[in-house]
Amino acid sequence: MRIEHVAIWARDLEALRAFYERYFEARAGSRYVNESKQFSSYFLHFSGGARLELMHRPSLAERHDDANRIGYAHVAISVGSESRVDELTDRLRREGHPILDGPRRTGDGYYESVVLDPERNRIEITV
Repeated sequence: MRIEHVAIWARDLEALRAFYERYFEARAGSRYVNESKQFSSYFLHFSGGARLELMHRPSLAERHDDANRIGYAHVAISVGSESRVDELTDRLRREGHPILDGPRRTGDGYYESVVLDPERNRIEITV
């Protein structure tokens, strides 16, 4: 078995799509729209085969930005090397995106940084 995809609700679907395309080399499929449900989405494809679904519905309620809430905590994206973790983290910082931690080596041996996407979802950038 394998995880087929992970989905994220978005306030601004286009901004979130552009973020993952720009910084994580995702390729977006066609935008799907269901007018009767007021729903739209994109599937983003990554080179390793993973997919991320970005979804939007105008009627969604806001969530609390408590990082320790029950449920999904983060998405980890491997960029292949420590130097790429450093470079991408520096680029995101320079371009105004929040860096929460790192780059650093964690107690369990990962080399990572933690950033927020435009919807304040946590992303671990790892080797």
